[in-house]
Amino acid sequence: MPERFRLALAQLNPTVGDIAGNAALARDAWAEARDRGAQMLALPEMFITGYQLQDLVLKPAFLRAAADAVAALARDCADGPALGIGGPHWDGTHLFNAYHVCAGGKVTTTLLKHELPNSTVFDERRLFTAGPIAGPCRVGPLRIGIPICEDAWHDDVCEALVETGAELLLMVNGSPYCRDKFDRRLNNMVTRSVQTGLPLVYLNMVGGQDDQTFDGGSFVLNPGGRLARRLPVFDSVLTCVDFVRTDDGWRAETGDIAPLPDVWEQDYRCMVEALRDYCGKTGFGKVLLGLSGGIDSALVATIAADALGPDNLRCVMLPSRFTSDASLQDARDTARRLGTRLDTVSIREPVAAVNASLAALFDGCDPGLAEENIQSRLRGVALMALSNKFGEMLLTTGNKSEVAVGYATIYGDMAGGYNPIKDLYKTRVFETCRWRNANHRDWMKGPPGAVIPQPVIDKPPTAELRENQKDADSLPPYEVLDPILEQLVDRDASVAEIVAMGFDRDTVKRIEHLIYLSEYKRFQSAPGARLTDRAFWLDRRYPIVNRWRDQS
Repeated sequence: MPERFRLALAQLNPTVGDIAGNAALARDAWAEARDRGAQMLALPEMFITGYQLQDLVLKPAFLRAAADAVAALARDCADGPALGIGGPHWDGTHLFNAYHVCAGGKVTTTLLKHELPNSTVFDERRLFTAGPIAGPCRVGPLRIGIPICEDAWHDDVCEALVETGAELLLMVNGSPYCRDKFDRRLNNMVTRSVQTGLPLVYLNMVGGQDDQTFDGGSFVLNPGGRLARRLPVFDSVLTCVDFVRTDDGWRAETGDIAPLPDVWEQDYRCMVEALRDYCGKTGFGKVLLGLSGGIDSALVATIAADALGPDNLRCVMLPSRFTSDASLQDARDTARRLGTRLDTVSIREPVAAVNASLAALFDGCDPGLAEENIQSRLRGVALMALSNKFGEMLLTTGNKSEVAVGYATIYGDMAGGYNPIKDLYKTRVFETCRWRNANHRDWMKGPPGAVIPQPVIDKPPTAELRENQKDADSLPPYEVLDPILEQLVDRDASVAEIVAMGFDRDTVKRIEHLIYLSEYKRFQSAPGARLTDRAFWLDRRYPIVNRWRDQS
């Protein structure tokens, strides 16, 4: 009989700071792995504490609690499979991102992350010390090399593990979603598999944490980069992978290869899971939003219904004298299709009262932006009052195009605790609505079918803060605006480069100016689901006071 090794992979959802809850998840997973005959259970990077920790990991009491929890897990899980779990490690002088292997009632090996990422949302060089490259650890018949996340993206760590006798590479990760990330991961790991000639396991966590969403999609490769297993994206899963020793070394037995959804479904799933976990992990069971009859609020309402269920969503129409009957009808139709509650709070009288109270000071001034923004801010006041009264978190609904150029009212329609579409450009909002109308999945709690009315998708976008207002009165058409924003924000292109692509220089310069001018608004904006590697917040950190402009 050939020698065999069963490895249990726990693609699970920890919560930052919930050390006891994460330990309970680990304990339950270990018990299931034991019952399924596994010789080792592997959990992802930083699982005991959740990830990412930011400066929470610098608190000595927090580090002690994490270390105590890992030691307790080792004792509780003594009689059964080995347990691998990520967590911080303090050696008395330095702090490390570490991976602990427990067996026989104690921590037998602590491996330290060598390559510390310091780009996009990661800031690990500020928090951790780089550990030395360690050799493999023995678990049963296998010598397992365990690179920690970023380590797997560098040749030196994997090469050193091969040179010191590793027979299997177990890559443990806390890798958040961004568009097309899975393909980059897979291509990189195929390269590692080809270079090392070893079977490779890529284990990732799932779940939302602030703006980031960990998308799972763990997989197993045999030497040469041949895909042997793939777990579903975004789902919590525990699965066992059997490895068999052959004349050519250890090989994974093939099994289920979960389908990989297209980019539209992955983006939408990310927004749903981000909101679901943000609410669940912060203690909000219900949400509300202002439903204007426009496409942004309709999409956010749909995401909320899919994340939490229609019964846990309150939609509110807040008409002013500029709100059209068509917008009210579209809002009612959206709420009806979603099966959610719809309330109406008129702001006509409050707007009149505020204008009257300011009349003496505004005397002699032409009506303009200040009067328009009074409406938006009074809507924010009403929505926040409902949020306070009923304990429902307010969602804000600005898309990435609006967030980029500041086409939003601070303390008005920007008010709220979370923004699911913050990293979704307006042109993608339209396409996402079409995708959701045509698709329904079992992870969606909202109803199937065309839940976003076609008139909402078809009509010209408008804030309805003055007579006959259209977004195009203030901004270039979104078909022009969004490609310029993608170049300026997502690709850091110069003005000259964008002009060379065929765009009008004055338009590009105006958009560049609006981006920089709006930094103070973004600094105070609600967090939102990260879909790209240039989302507003940790991916892109700019000064508020900034006079530089590109003169190319």
